[in-house]
Amino acid sequence: MDTTVKSIKSVGVLCSGGDSPGMNAAVRSVVRTAIGLGIDVFGIYKGYSGLLEGNIQRLGLTSVSNIIQRGGTILDTSRCLEFHTPEIRLEAAHILSRKHIDGLVVIGGNGSFAGAMELHIEHGVPVIGIPGTIDNDISGTEYTIGFNTAVQTAVDAVDKIRDTASAHARTFLIEVMGHRSSSIALQVGVCTGAEHVVLSNQVINYDKIAGDIKKGAERGKTSSIIIVAEGEKSGLSYQIKEVLMNQYAIAVHACVLGHIQRGGSPTALDRLIASRMGYAAAHALHQGLQAHVTAINNGQLVMVPLAECLEGKNEAPEPELDLISALAI
Repeated sequence: MDTTVKSIKSVGVLCSGGDSPGMNAAVRSVVRTAIGLGIDVFGIYKGYSGLLEGNIQRLGLTSVSNIIQRGGTILDTSRCLEFHTPEIRLEAAHILSRKHIDGLVVIGGNGSFAGAMELHIEHGVPVIGIPGTIDNDISGTEYTIGFNTAVQTAVDAVDKIRDTASAHARTFLIEVMGHRSSSIALQVGVCTGAEHVVLSNQVINYDKIAGDIKKGAERGKTSSIIIVAEGEKSGLSYQIKEVLMNQYAIAVHACVLGHIQRGGSPTALDRLIASRMGYAAAHALHQGLQAHVTAINNGQLVMVPLAECLEGKNEAPEPELDLISALAI
């Protein structure tokens, strides 16, 4: 790897992996900050796949007008399995060189950052990561763009479901997203007054779930809400439903919120953090920083080595679970 610090005259920006609300705000911030610093900016469409296809266009100030409030990403995104191959990454580096793109801003999650790290290690491409995933599962940062919006979307949906649950005296299992993380489920559980939360990485305690439902019924509650973190594969709530109905004689309804949590206009918090991160990413490349990620730690925006963000995030759900249990008595 060539470790020589090169003057950055142009940068590429791409979104990779699952989309998350706030990505557009980050793109806008990268573009306008970089242009303000005298750096040319190129949008790479459809993530690493678009990079390999040469789907690259120069962006100007008006290219990112009126997008801060939009969900999704104007650059589109994809999951590029081919990027796991060294030969493919070599071709990507050649494309960046031929397009005279000196550095790369990657907005995405763990897989996106892993690809950026390999591109940097193998070919010396200066990269800066911006954590964009609703799951909030990236190590090295307390917050990822899109998480707050996803939580708010889920809370709004659960509030509506609780209305009908109360009207019909029903118990609902409501499944929220979170591939390897229960962060959304935990916050939604607290904010909706759920009776129980099922985490994605724990053995399901059916006796506890059934006990919580029956305990509520005994003191006069006519409805209950159980939040379920989907885990590796969606549909876990239906499995729980069958067990509760067949083994515990509890009538329950299951509802999978699904991809509604990824869409929609980003909240003010996601717009704010995305804008700050985009600004920091552009300045980092301009100052010669490489292989780092814009992170939020202790409420402050800091630059964290990219390697630290690939270690896997350790969740500490106990405080939230204790809070949910205490408030659901």
